[in-house]
Amino acid sequence: MSESTQASGGCCGGGCCGGAAVQAQPELQQAQQQGRRETKAPAASGVHLEPGAAVPSATAPAQAGPEHVEEPVAYDGILLSGFGGPEGQDDVLPFLRNVTRGRGIPDERLEEVATHYRHFGGVSPINDQNRELKAALESALADAGLDLPVYWGNRNWAPYLDEALQQAADAGATKLLAIPTSAYSSYSSCRQYREDWADALEATGLQATMQIDKVRQFFNHPGFLAPFVDGVRASVAEAREAGFADGEIEVLFATHSIPTADAERSGAPDLHEWGPGGGYEAQHLAAAEWVMGEAAPGVAWQLVYQSRSGPASQPWLEPDINDAIEALGTDEHRGRKAVVIVPIGFVSDHMEVMWDLDEEAIETATEAGLWVRRAPTPGVDPQYVGALVDLVQERLEGRPVAERKAVTSIHPWYDVCRPGCCENPRLGFRPAIAGLQP
Repeated sequence: MSESTQASGGCCGGGCCGGAAVQAQPELQQAQQQGRRETKAPAASGVHLEPGAAVPSATAPAQAGPEHVEEPVAYDGILLSGFGGPEGQDDVLPFLRNVTRGRGIPDERLEEVATHYRHFGGVSPINDQNRELKAALESALADAGLDLPVYWGNRNWAPYLDEALQQAADAGATKLLAIPTSAYSSYSSCRQYREDWADALEATGLQATMQIDKVRQFFNHPGFLAPFVDGVRASVAEAREAGFADGEIEVLFATHSIPTADAERSGAPDLHEWGPGGGYEAQHLAAAEWVMGEAAPGVAWQLVYQSRSGPASQPWLEPDINDAIEALGTDEHRGRKAVVIVPIGFVSDHMEVMWDLDEEAIETATEAGLWVRRAPTPGVDPQYVGALVDLVQERLEGRPVAERKAVTSIHPWYDVCRPGCCENPRLGFRPAIAGLQP
């Protein structure tokens, strides 16, 4: 059976239907023996389902697929899941091959993207940022009286997710609560994590013995949004002190652009009537609207996109941030003279913030004659780390959804992803856990 199709109600391989656990992949074992790995775990051939379960590799309260799990779960640890990034010039191309696996992109094209990393010595800041986040989360969990180790693994570079799962298994853990370092619903920010967890479970042979749930998407948790409120408030205040009136300031909330076809399938579209940008855009708009209401009501704002890739013929979410900045600089009727850039779609100052915003967007604003500031990302802000601890406590307690912390017009998001949510129409459905199939 191909990895993108699974027979409904039938055995999908890989230890499914209560069969024996798969042994670790031979190529993975060889790479581990050699010490340094340049490739992520192979794509999973299937998932493991307990008898009668609807959600693969889930804890008992989540196995039936409720929208919100309101039963307590005694987790053994936290799986902090990152994107990963190179930590030297030799890592850059192998890392980008992992990111684009299965898409047939030649190294010549990848080298064009690699220049962004090579500009910073081939080192992405994202791994160090996740090391800091791991330490901050461990400290905050301890302060909350929670004895839960944090295992950190990446989708695309060391330490890989399968290495984190093996570390957890070696410590005796069998129930993990996963925290992706992304707040919104889309293929790359949610479902792809779920696919890579399935890959890691099969690669380590832990499909039948390790259970993994995930926290809900946290785009509307007040602790996640609080650092953005602080950043907008401070940046707007700085613009005012520089002599700009509120009518001369515009706040640009920036997030990663995605193909419009992906956006349309994001955020459980069967359950919601989103606009053309799907749940992904709607969640960002709701978050930005709330931030502005708290930080600078009356100041103009818009949602913009960055980091577009792919062929020009493929529609992506717009407007691009640079186009939006140029339009502000040439529109005399709007009278904007100051711009505040807010990376609302990101949790830390990784490469796409440092390059696309701090380099390109700020250069565009400067050339357009605009005063510009960039607000910080949450990073390890105690408000954000506290939000992650609160998300863990929700699941440990089985907290009723009515008592969960959430702002904006959108309800607290689902604990168990809904069927078909955040599909990538070009790649099809790969085996995934932490959600109802497919």
